[in-house]
Amino acid sequence: MKKSKRTLAVLAAVPLLALTACAGGGGGGSASADGDITYWLWDSNQQPAYQQCATDFETANEGTSIKIEQYGYDDYFQTLTTSLVGGNAPDVITNHPSFFPQLASTNQLLPLDDVVETEGIDFADYQEGIPELWVGEDGNRYGIPKDWDTVATIYNAGYLSEGGLTPEDLQNLTWNPEDGGTWEDTIAHLSVDKNGVRGDEAGFDPKNVEVYGLGLKSKSGIGAFGQTQWSMYALSTGWEYADKNPFGTDFNYAEDGYIDSIAWWRSLTEKGFMPSYQAASSGVGIKDAFGAGSYALVTDGSWNAASYYGFNGIDVGIAPLPTGPTGERVGILNGLADSVLASSENPELAKKWVGYMASAACQDVVAEAAVVFPALNSSSEKAKDAFTAAGIDVSVYFDAVAAGETELAPIANHWVDVLAIMEPAVESVLIFEAEPESLKEAAAEVDLLFAND
Repeated sequence: MKKSKRTLAVLAAVPLLALTACAGGGGGGSASADGDITYWLWDSNQQPAYQQCATDFETANEGTSIKIEQYGYDDYFQTLTTSLVGGNAPDVITNHPSFFPQLASTNQLLPLDDVVETEGIDFADYQEGIPELWVGEDGNRYGIPKDWDTVATIYNAGYLSEGGLTPEDLQNLTWNPEDGGTWEDTIAHLSVDKNGVRGDEAGFDPKNVEVYGLGLKSKSGIGAFGQTQWSMYALSTGWEYADKNPFGTDFNYAEDGYIDSIAWWRSLTEKGFMPSYQAASSGVGIKDAFGAGSYALVTDGSWNAASYYGFNGIDVGIAPLPTGPTGERVGILNGLADSVLASSENPELAKKWVGYMASAACQDVVAEAAVVFPALNSSSEKAKDAFTAAGIDVSVYFDAVAAGETELAPIANHWVDVLAIMEPAVESVLIFEAEPESLKEAAAEVDLLFAND
């Protein structure tokens, strides 16, 4: 079964690799900075803010029209691949740093260095480390930063109180892959079975759990990236995704730091402290399960923080990640950007729109929505104020970045293929069809992707 799922995943990734001949003709000719363009998002929570940006842009640029289309993240890049093959791709896309190298190397993206110049963009004004994510191996820039994000612990304060804990008890937890440290102790204590027995008490029934100490988010890079799932554990052992970042060619999925972290993480399911992968994939997402009272803690990204505060009857807070064996906390620092597809029939307008989205005029609108942290530092501070005004203290995310408790998201060629190998491999481990040691076989497959690089 594992092999067939992996084969299907690889086949699904093939079209993105074969698109070079489909890219094309939008990069020159008689294009002008007016007309119609289409822009893709994958976060519906951000759409109202960007719709306001689009309206403002259209008002300031007579004769222009920006059509915004939204797609779910899990299907976003496959949908993009299909649209490129079908010849109906958008002009501008929200882009992810792990995916842009493959799009750039197959000539699907236009360089945007001219936008930086014409719009007078100074990357010293942006979140440190984020602008550099978008420079390709050829030295060209393929994205203008729109936001930044990192990961923290989100908790149900009511469940803490019922367990005799306070938010302060979450501030200095430690984790290790042998026994889980005080992090696992806390997760166990916050797990409660249907008879009211806690996970650290005698008689706890792991097969009949009412509240899981830790939630589980399925999909979204669960095997190769694990940004909100396991990255904070593996990285805090000193493990790294690859020999270098960006554009690593020797990935480390066969190393103990990764495999031991996955093994410990899976053990939480056996113990009844975290739901099974099958349950987490059943159609109820991590946020809704939290809102339904099924989870006491989750680890999630700043882009989702506000969503946890919208549930009636749940008092929510945000705490740091646990400290790992290296003595450090480590979360992923990531940032999205806007890119122009080479197939755009109006590249000049597309670039102008990208430049506008990078400006304070648009990023301040996004900041006021209190959904994400804009890449522009001044707008990011306004977003922090907007979150605070909404009763959401996001300082933990800002503090983690300021303290250097982050590492950049992995950026590499063949990322679609890495996902196609590692996702089903880790899924097989999580559903107990394979043991963690089997990930070494998948790691060998990843190595082959870079053998000729």
